[in-house]
Amino acid sequence: MNEPPFTRDTPDGCVLSVRVHPGARKNAITGIHAEALKISLTTPPTDGRANEALIAFLADLLHLPKARVTLATGSTSRTKTLRIAGKSAAEVQAALSPTREA
Repeated sequence: MNEPPFTRDTPDGCVLSVRVHPGARKNAITGIHAEALKISLTTPPTDGRANEALIAFLADLLHLPKARVTLATGSTSRTKTLRIAGKSAAEVQAALSPTREA
């Protein structure tokens, strides 16, 4: 049950690798894909709305203000890297693990 890490510690928090599936039926964490957390979002990938929805979804799950979750890379790609300020990689991994029951 050793999952590859999708988070990495940084001096001010951690970075999170995600693979996004926009236009899905519901917002959900659906698994792991190539060391990235797979996330389905109902929002279509138009005018950056899926990126905004992703940040809001993660901030809500992590109980953080949206300002502490920022997109570092991948604004037009399905594969993205986000910075999470104030949470360690272990805290984020535990909160977002796809095997965790919500």
